[in-house]
Amino acid sequence: MAHRFKLYEIDRQTLKLIVGVIALSLPWLTNYFAGGQLDSISASYHAGGWARDILVGFLFAICAFLLAYNGEGTLEMVMSKVAALAALGVAMFPCECGGRDQIIRGVHGASAAVMFLVLAGFCLVFYGRAKAKPGPQARVRGGIYLACAAAILGSIAVIGYDQLTGGSLRNDGVPTLVFRGEAVGLVAFGVSWLVASRVLPLLTADHERVRLLSHESADAAAAGTRPATP
Repeated sequence: MAHRFKLYEIDRQTLKLIVGVIALSLPWLTNYFAGGQLDSISASYHAGGWARDILVGFLFAICAFLLAYNGEGTLEMVMSKVAALAALGVAMFPCECGGRDQIIRGVHGASAAVMFLVLAGFCLVFYGRAKAKPGPQARVRGGIYLACAAAILGSIAVIGYDQLTGGSLRNDGVPTLVFRGEAVGLVAFGVSWLVASRVLPLLTADHERVRLLSHESADAAAAGTRPATP
């Protein structure tokens, strides 16, 4: 009987899919349940109710999934753990939104910056891996990863500039700048991990696509080895 490859109990492709969906939905759900336009996603903590529960719950979920994700080497393993701790810092140390006091000043902002920087780094790791693969789908994925990295780094730069200049951009007609920047970063994060999950048919060749309801993916069944990601 031919050996049939079985997926691990915790499958990294499924982790990427779940993390991607959570990141994509976080800004819009918190803003909706806050009952009004938020100045920042972090401000949903002080809005209370479902908005706060979604913010904290989703960040803890991202933290847990990143802790479980080891990638394909030491670099990705370390990056995922750093990002997980940063996500925990964002959840546990609320912002000073609305003039409220912080538990420890600066921890929230530093944690958010570290988390987004590491997530941009993941986009570049995914890009390098996709670039080494043949086929048009891999090239498209590579372009998406680069665009997501640029979006995350751009959002960090814009928010950072606004903070360093005393809110100059917000005071100049863009009061929701921080929310928009955070939303761009989270959407880019979500898109990159959703694409890297390799469940999307148009962005993944049939032989490398992951099928969530099967114990083995198409290329694993053909080659007898676990497929590389993304």
